[in-house]
Amino acid sequence: MMGMMIDPAVRRLIPTAARVDIAAAADGWPLRRFLWPGGTRGTILFQAGRGDMFEKYLETFAYWQAAGWTVAAFDWRGQGGSGRLCADPAIGHCGDFAPWLADLAAQWRDWITPLPAPHVIVGHSMGGYLALRALLDGAVQPRAAVLVAPMLGLASPVGAWLGGRAARLMRRLGDPARAAWRGERPGLPDRRRLLTGDADRYADEGWWYEAEPTLRLGPPSWAWLDEAFAATARLRADPALTRLDVPVLLLVADHDRLVDARAAHRVAARLPRATLVRFGEEAAHELLRERDAVRDRALAAIDSFLAEQAA
Repeated sequence: MMGMMIDPAVRRLIPTAARVDIAAAADGWPLRRFLWPGGTRGTILFQAGRGDMFEKYLETFAYWQAAGWTVAAFDWRGQGGSGRLCADPAIGHCGDFAPWLADLAAQWRDWITPLPAPHVIVGHSMGGYLALRALLDGAVQPRAAVLVAPMLGLASPVGAWLGGRAARLMRRLGDPARAAWRGERPGLPDRRRLLTGDADRYADEGWWYEAEPTLRLGPPSWAWLDEAFAATARLRADPALTRLDVPVLLLVADHDRLVDARAAHRVAARLPRATLVRFGEEAAHELLRERDAVRDRALAAIDSFLAEQAA
């Protein structure tokens, strides 16, 4: 399957066979959804990371759809084309991850389950955390799960404990919805180097922002940062990890500067049906938007895993 060639133009084009709509969550919140019917192989629900929109992954969607999968995705509330959660639409605010988990559970139950089986969930970064949390809570029931550079801990120059304490303090000292930083994230290299070594794929994001400025999202709020430290710590300590009877593939970039790769390693060691694939210095955070050598290896690992676990 790795010989399959996908036209790079798909990265900047909503496919004509796909459907994009706005669906109301249980509380009426507008969620933007993407659905691209495929063959008879099954359905992949892909969930992106913080600040993302589904357009960033159209190239990967095209790869899976050509391989016979129906591909679905929705933008998390507060980002992409879904309703924003902050008075300042440029800030990625969320005071509690519970609504995201509720959205995922409802979309899985009402939208994904009627689509062709078997059903697989793939989550990148924050989407990986939310997918695993939903699995542990029994809110989704996929045949298999793939976590790509999952946010199971945050990379912090001062360590997770001190970073979490600082985020909690800053949340309490002022408006919790204010931006945790302005411009580039302090103490880290430029954003492109954090995400991918592929300049062309990185430029796709900017192209979409120019085409549709409302998709753009900036830094997180202090409330999001505090919740991310706390929620990932709770997940790492959850005894349900050792009882999860779902095959899980974890793709981890060991030199990731945004999420804590060591936390992902520790979680993988506790999952009874985990497969861990590690990437070295050649890979940044966005493994599915990396240079071809990295991306092809990631896709091949997913192909092999799904062929075995979701046949």
